[in-house]
This record gives sequence, structure tokens and C-alpha cells, in this order.
Amino acid sequence: MNQSHFFAYLSRLKLIGRWPLMRNVRTENVAEHSLQVAMVAHALAIIKNRICQGNVNAERIALLAMYHDAGEVLTGDLPTPVKYFNRQIAHEYKAIEEIARQKLITMVPEALRDAFAPLIDEQQFSEEEKAIVKQADALCAYLKCLEELAAGNNEFRLAKNRLEKTLEARRSDEMDYFMQVFVPGFELSLDEMNDNSPL
Repeated sequence: MNQSHFFAYLSRLKLIGRWPLMRNVRTENVAEHSLQVAMVAHALAIIKNRICQGNVNAERIALLAMYHDAGEVLTGDLPTPVKYFNRQIAHEYKAIEEIARQKLITMVPEALRDAFAPLIDEQQFSEEEKAIVKQADALCAYLKCLEELAAGNNEFRLAKNRLEKTLEARRSDEMDYFMQVFVPGFELSLDEMNDNSPL
């Protein structure tokens, strides 16, 4: 039986810092970001199904979100201003990300590959699944900005403004619901959340 380094690589997502050009009150790594994106994407899918008359597989979307940045274990997290500096860089980096995803898939043993490839290979996502994962990804980046700003770090002010435009471009009924119901708490301290608790 051949050995696989797939999960050994994925375990290193915790070593890859996000927001590398920004001063952070609290650093964030790709592993914890991926967990938050998975939780938010799952919530968006449930909201879509239960409140917005959608019909998506919330569990699959959670898994897609969990693996959405897996390729960064090979590429690192390129800062957004660099990644989108111009069209050529954005295009080339997309190609690099695709190569990284395919490389990860080849690390999975052949007998298991058909179970993992559809979670990592974005070409196997439906447009609706891609949209929800991208919404969740942008929402989590926005939440990071709110947390940093609430801690007095104005370094994230322009990133918040940029992400508000991104969220507006990706707007959906389920995102509006999430923004109204769940986002306000991210600007509160723990004491303020406890004071507002219905318990």
C-alpha cells in the first residue's frame, strides 16, 4: 500500500497566514478561515433552502467551502492587491491555483480519489455551489475586517470598504438574511453580546 501525503499537506494550512501585508490585532491562518467559511456557507445554504425556497445540498456546500483554499498549502496566500493587480496577474494566478488543486488531487490514493476530487476541483462545482462558497468567503473576510476595526485597527478600513462592494456584487436573499441576523454581533464585545442575550 502506497503512502499518501495528502493530509500531511493539508495539516500545514494552519501555518499559512492570511492578510500577509496587513498589520493584524490577531493573526488568522488558512485552516481557521476555511472552517469559518464552511460554517457560513452551510448556513447560507440552509437559509437558501428554508427561507428563500432554494434547493441546494447544504452538506456538500459545507465540504466545498472547507476545501476551497486547500491549494494554498502549495501556493501560499497571495495578498488581494497583488493577486488582482492587473488582469494578466489575476489570470496567471488562477492557472497556478488550478495546478495546485490538481496536484493535491493526485496525492489522494486512486481508490479514494473520486470521493475527494469533486470537493477540490472547482470545475466539478455547479454555478450555484460556486456562488454560495464565494459569498461565504467574502463574508468571512468582511467579518475579519469588522473584528479588526472593533479592536481599533484602522488598517482594515479600506479592505472593509472594498469587501462591501464585493458583497453587493454577490448579493442574494440568503446573504441579506445572514447580514441582518448574524453579522451585527461581530461588532460587539463579549459583554455586550451577553447583555443582549435572550437567556
